[in-house]
Amino acid sequence: IHNPNAPPAVAPLSVAELSRQIAAGTAPRVIDVRPPAGRAAAAFPGAHDVLDEDSHDRLAALPKDTPLAFLCHHGRSSRQAAEHFRGLGFTAVFNVEGGLDAWATEIDASVPRY
Repeated sequence: IHNPNAPPAVAPLSVAELSRQIAAGTAPRVIDVRPPAGRAAAAFPGAHDVLDEDSHDRLAALPKDTPLAFLCHHGRSSRQAAEHFRGLGFTAVFNVEGGLDAWATEIDASVPRY
């Protein structure tokens, strides 16, 4: 059943488009949902937030029209996080398709793959 009050669906965001938006200064706020070990193995090169127990409430308190792009290793955990924030009422939620692995292969070969 369609709920007309539900926020828009989580939108896919390619690493190529994210890279273009970062360069243009129009990118959504990037939120890395990988565990600490993943972030230590390969950092996302750019301004971003991390999602953990300490930051969840702070991020959830952002204005609901703040564009958010969720990033993980391959794009699965980030989709779950994106759906969670959509459920909190955020209206511009993106999942970075392919995650940091796609970023390393398509955008920045200096980012370690793991």
